Amino acid sequence: MTGNQQDAEDVVQESFLRAFKQLAKFDERASFGTWLYRIAANCSLDMMRARKRRSEHVTSGTDDGAEEVVLSLPSLDPTPERMALSGEVRQRVLEAMDDLSATERTAFVLRHFEGMCIEEVSRVLECQPGAAKHSVFRAVQKLRRSLEPLVSAAR
Repeated sequence: MTGNQQDAEDVVQESFLRAFKQLAKFDERASFGTWLYRIAANCSLDMMRARKRRSEHVTSGTDDGAEEVVLSLPSLDPTPERMALSGEVRQRVLEAMDDLSATERTAFVLRHFEGMCIEEVSRVLECQPGAAKHSVFRAVQKLRRSLEPLVSAAR
C-alpha cells in the first residue's frame, strides 16, 4: 500500500504501537487479526495522506521518493534493456496504484497481496461484503485499463 519497503516498515511499527496503546479497547467479539489489519490499513492511509499533503507543497513537480523506489527495486535480469523496461513497468504500476482511491487501493492490496477473502476485507474496511467486492472489482478494472498498453506492447 505504501509503495516502498521503508514506509511499509514504518507503518508496521506504527500499527503495533497503536495496537498496543489501544489493546484495552479491543472488542473480543471481533477477530484480532481483522482488528490489527484495520489499524495497519488506517496507518497506511494516514501515511499516504501525509505524503500527498507534503507533495502538494513541493513546487519542483518531481517526486524523488518515487524515483528512489523504482531505482531501488532489484532486477532479475541485469541487461540494460531489461532494466529500462523493468523501471518503466514499475513506474507505470506505481502510477496506476496511485490513481486508485484509498478504499480501492486498500481493498486490492488486502485481497490480492494479503490473500484475504472478501468477508475479511469487508471487516477491515468496515463495510458490507458487496461494497468490498465492488471496491476490489473497481480497482482491478482501473489497473487493467491503466496497464493494458504495457501488455499490448509486450505482445
